[in-house]
Amino acid sequence: MKVSAMRFGNRFADKKVIVTGGATGIGRAVVSRLAAEGATVLAVDVNEAGLAECVAIASASAGYGGSAGQAIASVSSERDVKRVVADFVAAQARLDSLINLAGILRATRTTETTLEQFMQVINVNLVGTFLCCREALPHLIQSRGSIVNAASTSSFFGHPYMAAYASSKGGVAAMTHTLAWEYLKQGVRVNAVAPGGIQTPMTAAMATGFPPEPDMSLFLHLARPDQQWGQPEDVAGVIAMLASDDGRHINGEIVRIDGGVHS
Repeated sequence: MKVSAMRFGNRFADKKVIVTGGATGIGRAVVSRLAAEGATVLAVDVNEAGLAECVAIASASAGYGGSAGQAIASVSSERDVKRVVADFVAAQARLDSLINLAGILRATRTTETTLEQFMQVINVNLVGTFLCCREALPHLIQSRGSIVNAASTSSFFGHPYMAAYASSKGGVAAMTHTLAWEYLKQGVRVNAVAPGGIQTPMTAAMATGFPPEPDMSLFLHLARPDQQWGQPEDVAGVIAMLASDDGRHINGEIVRIDGGVHS
C-alpha cells in the first residue's frame, strides 16, 4: 500500500506535527500519511540516512500544502528533545500533534539481560516518550491538540524474551491513560496504538536476533493462522484518525492493531 497511490482528505491542512521515530517503519508511514493530508510534519530520529529517505518519500506524496522536514535527535536525550520541540514551535508558531513512535527492541532471555541492555530500551521507549510529552504539552494545551503514543500488544500479553520491551511499552500505556485524564480539562487528547505483527525493519531484525535455541512454541499465540502480517500503513491510518478531529471523542484509549491475534 503506497501513500502516493492513494487519495486522502485534508484533515491535517495547516496542522503542525512532530513524529518521532520517523526514519523507518511505522514512523515513516505516518510522516507520509500526514503530509499527504496537509500537515507540516517534522520527522525526528537518530538515523540520518533514514530520515532523508523519509522526507523525500513524504515530500513526493504531500498534498494540501503539506510538507516534511527532519531533525536528527535522540528522544532519550533531554537536551535534544527540548531543542527539537522549541525550534519547531519557534519556526511554526504552534504544535498541534505529537506522535511518539521512536522505539527499540531487544530479544533476550531475562536471565541474560544486562542492566545496561534493559535501561537502554527503557530510556528510548519510555523515558523518550515522557520527555517528548512533557516538552510538547504546554504547546498542545494552547492548540488543544493531541498526542498519540506507541504502546504494543506486549503491553498486555505475554511476549517471551522481551521483558525490557514489554516493560517499557506497559509504561507507555499507563502514561497514556494518566495524561489523558490529567489534561482532559485543558483540551488535550492522549491516545496510543498497540501494534502487533507489523512488518517493519525492527520486527525483521528481531527475527534474526533471538537468543540461541529459542523455544518458538512460546510464540504460537502471537501469530495469525494465515501467517499474514500487517503493514506500517495499516497503523498509520489509525494514528491519523486518532490525531485528527475524526478522533475528537476518543481519549485515553489504547487501540490494538494486530489483525485479531489477541482477540
